Amino acid sequence: MGCAAGDDPAALRCDYRRGALRRRDLHADPLEQFRQWFVQACAAELLEPNAMVLSTSDGQRPSSRTVLLKAFDQRGLVFFTNYGSRKAREIDATTHVCLLFPWYGLERQVSVLGTAERIAAAESLAYFVSRPFGSRLGAWVSQQSAVISSRAVLEMQWQHLRQRFADGQVPLPSGWGGYRVVPEEFEFWQGGADRLHDRFRYSRSPQPQGDGASWRIERLAP
Repeated sequence: MGCAAGDDPAALRCDYRRGALRRRDLHADPLEQFRQWFVQACAAELLEPNAMVLSTSDGQRPSSRTVLLKAFDQRGLVFFTNYGSRKAREIDATTHVCLLFPWYGLERQVSVLGTAERIAAAESLAYFVSRPFGSRLGAWVSQQSAVISSRAVLEMQWQHLRQRFADGQVPLPSGWGGYRVVPEEFEFWQGGADRLHDRFRYSRSPQPQGDGASWRIERLAP
């Protein structure tokens, strides 16, 4: 994928030619299709292939940020955060969210619409204890999205907690844990030459399809 040089956004041009996506290529189950693309994104050594843009809303205004996918299965896709953060407050206001995986190096993206729900504390703890020591301290230090006076305040608190939990046993903070996004719709996008991109949407079907799947697959215009 090559882009014309320059600082004028209107002059930038990329022609996508890495591949195509056809209906026959798609798995009947979008989670399995996602798994295949995720494995390929990891194999391509993309930077942070599990990075996803999470969009939420307070009911009036949307907001977006990048979070990291930490697990996925037939129940949904899981990320972790502070339960007092802006994203968490907005999920409390409306559970409908959108995830976007921008795999530019493969000229692909996947978007997921669904509802977010907190996972069990035991699941959050199982992941929390697997994190590096410094990251576990960071979960205690940061009152995410709150206004702070300086970075020095964070660093002082971090050092204090480093001494407090010098034995390495850092308990799970009560205000920190995971969310699972239960998918209602997937869209797989593959860049194409001359802007003739390939887009396929999976949406839950009230009736099983001919192959027994509970998802309807439709091609969308680019």
